[in-house]
Amino acid sequence: MSRITSIRTIRIGERPNLIWVEVTTDEGLTGLGEAFRGAAAVEAVIHESVAPMLIGRDSRDIEPISRALLTPYVGFGGSSAEVRAASAIDIALWDLKGQRHGIPVHEALGGKSRDKVRSYNTCAGYDYNTKSAQRRDIGATDEARGPYDDQVAFMRDAGQLAESLLSEGFNAMKIWPFDIYAPATQGVSITLADLKKGLEPFAKIRRAVGERMEIMAELHSLWSYPAALSICRALEEFNITWAEDPIAKMDDVASLAELRRAVRVPICASETLGGKVAFRDLLVAGATDIVMLDLAWCGGLTEARKIAALAEAWARPVAPHDCTGPITLIASVHLAMHAPTAMFQEVVRATLATWYRDLVTVLPRVEQGWVLPMEGPGLGAMLLPAVAQREDAILRSSGR
Repeated sequence: MSRITSIRTIRIGERPNLIWVEVTTDEGLTGLGEAFRGAAAVEAVIHESVAPMLIGRDSRDIEPISRALLTPYVGFGGSSAEVRAASAIDIALWDLKGQRHGIPVHEALGGKSRDKVRSYNTCAGYDYNTKSAQRRDIGATDEARGPYDDQVAFMRDAGQLAESLLSEGFNAMKIWPFDIYAPATQGVSITLADLKKGLEPFAKIRRAVGERMEIMAELHSLWSYPAALSICRALEEFNITWAEDPIAKMDDVASLAELRRAVRVPICASETLGGKVAFRDLLVAGATDIVMLDLAWCGGLTEARKIAALAEAWARPVAPHDCTGPITLIASVHLAMHAPTAMFQEVVRATLATWYRDLVTVLPRVEQGWVLPMEGPGLGAMLLPAVAQREDAILRSSGR
């Protein structure tokens, strides 16, 4: 047996959106998971609802545990606190499985489909997403805090940023210059003047590096259908790789499918969705070209592999999300190595170079724009002991 004896959560004041969960068994093994956004709510779900169900249960029963945690009486819709808690627990259970057998998670999932996966750089800054809301108000006059303050860079000179990324081997990048224009109308519409200004970074990239750089446009679920239609049609001339999360509610499959039929840019959806059923509905409706999922929001690795299988059945590529925390990235790399239709693994060079390193023992290697497999049993990384010893750490345990 491999009975769960305790569950511990860790949060730190400096990164209030992040929470880590450690699941310990009577074998003396500890698996690590992670969730993001609403960390205090996730903590409450884990200790008040999840722990009483799991303490004493066999940690090898990943599938039935996943089903139980993802079908509570309430809280099962989308990426709720319940789903985020289930995601963190599930990642930890897969870490335990790999450790128990002495194999990486991607091998435990069924083996690698590739020896490396292509990456793109999401052009965020050092503290992007750290607080409760994303910063969308950065403009060309903001001061860069370091060489990888890429959100400032794409608003200031996206062409120069593209050249910097190419010099490091990245030939794909994601930017969101339209976000700052959404608050004026709550995303209901966009003026022609703002549309033109939002297109300028794409034009600068093409002038600077031509077709050597693939560009993804992140629209952050900010826009009505007419506004998204205007933006996507305007982006067609720049031959972008995808327009991501273009409308305000990404579970509105009817509007998203209508948009996809009306534009020539590929649609990518959606990191914001939880559970395989939401992704099935997207695929059945013909609402997306690329399936993006976040392992800390969709239900963990167990649910993610099912979503990837659905994407494969509909001949759609998969692109795991990373703009949250290091364990989610590491788990995503394992999935991207395994899933047959994985297209990209998102990375943020600003976080890889800085605070991700302060939290975990090992990070994925990115070489010339390619992410290499994690090595070692389980996830292949642990939370640094110093994280739980910080003055701003908040620890909570259930079990013995």
